[in-house]
Amino acid sequence: MSTTVTMTMDKVRKIPPMSPERIKELENWQDEYDEDCPPCTPEELAQFKRVNPRKKTAND
Repeated sequence: MSTTVTMTMDKVRKIPPMSPERIKELENWQDEYDEDCPPCTPEELAQFKRVNPRKKTAND
């Protein structure tokens, strides 16, 4: 079950700005994998079902 929460612009304006340190941390962020969450190989990714169907092109 999920809940959608909306915010008014007044609430958005009250959010404090991010610090320069936090911005730098986000800019330098990289994916981290471990034994619990290893990266998937192309063969493993091919086993997943697409959520969105491919768009048809003129050549289809």
